[in-house]
Amino acid sequence: MSILTETYTLSNGVEIPKLGLGTWFIADDKAAEAVRDAVEIGYRNIDTAQAYGNERGVGEGVRTSGIPREDLFVSTKLAAEIKDYHQAVAAIDGSLEKLGLEYVDLMLIHSPQPWNDFRGGDYAEGNRQAWRALEDAHNAGKLRAIGVSNFEQQDLENILSGGTVTPHVNQLLVHAGNTPTDLLAYCDSRNIRVEAYSPIAHGEIFKNADVAAMAEKYGVSVPQLCIRYTLQLGTVSLPKTANPEHMRANAQVDFVISDEDMTALRNLHARDYGDASVFPVYSGK
Repeated sequence: MSILTETYTLSNGVEIPKLGLGTWFIADDKAAEAVRDAVEIGYRNIDTAQAYGNERGVGEGVRTSGIPREDLFVSTKLAAEIKDYHQAVAAIDGSLEKLGLEYVDLMLIHSPQPWNDFRGGDYAEGNRQAWRALEDAHNAGKLRAIGVSNFEQQDLENILSGGTVTPHVNQLLVHAGNTPTDLLAYCDSRNIRVEAYSPIAHGEIFKNADVAAMAEKYGVSVPQLCIRYTLQLGTVSLPKTANPEHMRANAQVDFVISDEDMTALRNLHARDYGDASVFPVYSGK
């Protein structure tokens, strides 16, 4: 499981582990145990968000993991609805308080629009205000790196035009079947590291016969193939699970997908998320 010791270097020199633990849908009272289990297995990158409602539990897991704080990379996200400087400042401090941590390694704006208007109205000024709050917290040492999530090119350009810090990260829905090639290339051109959330397509990829056949060819599981795919794209991969067996399996990705198969996965279009389509990020907008 050598992937657990491998890192990328963000544009400001901060190192981020290539494989992390996503904690969406892990209840607050279960999060501490999940984090401790992950850390015991070897994970050092833990991702949460204000919207997940489990920052308290995640922070408890980090603090009681038995690992020095500086050896862990903890991310959280500013609620998508916050598009005001003063509210953002208060929310950043609120996350630090809930987590029980003196600093966070990475904080993101969760979405360029509030969830109830995802890909809807113009929130350019509100995003610039939220970004300024992240910049100030970054300058104050509360956040080691700052970034965004679900931002398309025009949303990033808005930040670049008004900010003083280029986002270090853009966390996006990236998986075999949904590879935003142009956006990945744009982020790379700006030295913005992409994190891939839902690399297993919220579980829907299990239904794809072509992906299953390819996984069988490599002698790996479908999740392992999908996680390896996102890693070979150059992204941070953030599979989410509270199951220690899945955590171990998700880290067993020390194989290489051929260029031909990478091309096949990159060209795959599979964006049916079943019941999960009710969530804005899976809605197809």
